[in-house]
Amino acid sequence: MAVKSIRDLEIGGRRVFFRFDFNVPLDETGTIKDDTRIQRALPTLRYAMEQGARCILSSHLGRPKGEKRPEMSLRPVALRLGDLLGREVRFADDCVGTKAEDASHALGDGELLLLENLRFHPGETKNEPEFAQKLARLADVYVNDAFGTAHRAHASTVGVPGLVSAKGAGLLLKEELDSLTKAFSNPEKPVTAIFGGAKVSDKLGVLTNILERMDSVLIGGGMANTFLAADGLDMGISRVEVDMLDTARDIVRSASEKGCSLYLPVDVVSAPAMEHGAECKTVAVEAVPTGEMALDIGRRTAAEFTGVIARAGTIVWNGPMGVFELEDFKAGTMAIARAVASAPGFSVVGGGDTVRAIHQAGVTENISYISTGGGAFMEFMEGKTLPGVAALEE
Repeated sequence: MAVKSIRDLEIGGRRVFFRFDFNVPLDETGTIKDDTRIQRALPTLRYAMEQGARCILSSHLGRPKGEKRPEMSLRPVALRLGDLLGREVRFADDCVGTKAEDASHALGDGELLLLENLRFHPGETKNEPEFAQKLARLADVYVNDAFGTAHRAHASTVGVPGLVSAKGAGLLLKEELDSLTKAFSNPEKPVTAIFGGAKVSDKLGVLTNILERMDSVLIGGGMANTFLAADGLDMGISRVEVDMLDTARDIVRSASEKGCSLYLPVDVVSAPAMEHGAECKTVAVEAVPTGEMALDIGRRTAAEFTGVIARAGTIVWNGPMGVFELEDFKAGTMAIARAVASAPGFSVVGGGDTVRAIHQAGVTENISYISTGGGAFMEFMEGKTLPGVAALEE
């Protein structure tokens, strides 16, 4: 992709419109509970400040559906950014209009202005040309550093880039694209993908696209129940997508035809209910008790999966191996997290639950790259064109 980095753009003394992902969780008092997404934007901002750019920051927060919702204001983000950067971050109480334009024109070199929530206007998610033009009037240069929204064709991600004189990717977005390209386009062999989560249907596009690129695929979590049931096993009261049984069989057959080794659990942790303190036991997948459900992979499965991961040159992981939020059913996911972290291969992890599992296991520093995207990460793996990235291409 012919996408320029912010380092390739002339930004000194120019007004630069930044699209970030500051969609952070807030508590009922408006306090930020997790500032990870803000922290990931700091390298780009520090570079822009050093270059003397006049920085106009934008983002969405929550789903206000085109209405001004005070509880979804980005004002707390401006305060937190100021603390982290050690300097004032001005705040505009709207993202378009006279006040926003006046505030953007008043910026000096290296100064920062955060605009109010883009999604307070319906024109953002509808990608209305008029709204995009109002945003574009604020700046001369456009930089997207929000991989998490790159799969959305919104005004701030695809409308504005076509209306400014120069455009490029921020340091985080460039890092995302480089890391994912390394994992999928030019990977070190053998390549192993790990998939978990609740449903096969959520991962169908990815599984269909990825098999021919993988040497092995490991499937755990709730989605493994459907594959096991498709193989004729009685999974008790485990969640099984009955309408996906034929699809699961097709995926297994396709993997074999493409020379991809597909691994399913050989044992699971079962219990009569998905709750803490439920009486649970580890059983072979052929022996899930009637009236019980599979809620985690077992020790033998974790050991087999770990062996495959240890031999991989490239590892991609999306989706937990069980209900890791509950103490009784987290061992499998934690074992895989440790295996990925200790493997010598290049590892990429994406998806909210998977990233939380990595943090919970305490192995964050040992993962080669942790993606900030959820839907964008999945669509990249599906081989889809990301509108927010395509809009940056020269």
